[in-house]
Amino acid sequence: MSNSRMAGLGYLEHATAAIADVIGGTGKRVLFIPWATVVRSPDDYLAVVRPVFAELGCTVEGIHRASDPRAAVSAADAIVVGGGNTWHLARQLHQHGVSDPIRAAVRGGTPYLGWSAGANVACPTFQTTNDMPICDPLGFEALGLVPFQLNPHYVDGKPAGVGGETREERILEYVALHPGVWAVGLRDGLMFRVEDGSIRLLGSTTCRVWRNGEPARELGPDDDLGFLLHPGPGTF
Repeated sequence: MSNSRMAGLGYLEHATAAIADVIGGTGKRVLFIPWATVVRSPDDYLAVVRPVFAELGCTVEGIHRASDPRAAVSAADAIVVGGGNTWHLARQLHQHGVSDPIRAAVRGGTPYLGWSAGANVACPTFQTTNDMPICDPLGFEALGLVPFQLNPHYVDGKPAGVGGETREERILEYVALHPGVWAVGLRDGLMFRVEDGSIRLLGSTTCRVWRNGEPARELGPDDDLGFLLHPGPGTF
């Protein structure tokens, strides 16, 4: 998921139906990972997220409260990773040693939901984040739940009066240095659902897709995006 808020809607309201569909029923134990937060406390972040999942009949616990974070991952019915600063999130995942347990759980069928920074770390690395490097992440490796890179909150062009590079120019730098890797600009309101070897784009607009040597494409919910799950040489 690109974002948690849309204008005129409550927290995660634009994605509630998709979240309910992924989690699959009431009574589920959701583990929330709030480690992308920096200024507000993890408990404050947990308090924002809990009511959303309570409406779906789920209980939510924060991994920051667990005496054994690795065991908490293994026991969860769903894993939810919130947005914030991706560098700080990556550092915490590495420090607490939960990346391997998360990978094992998700590959074993546990649903994973992430927005913004939580979407960034679902990729092989988080090198296509928009976030400032406020800390040492202890490595650029992320969870690798999908084989492509995401840039959440993707916007076209540049605001008036801004002289720096556009988001697209920065992403083109990444793909130039990483041939064969797909990168996707995920605009707000969009989300991917990846399940059983298939991928769907959910939302009402298009995403933008790049790979070195390929023309950029605008692809929407009705397009075949299966190529994103098959990295390596080829065209789409």
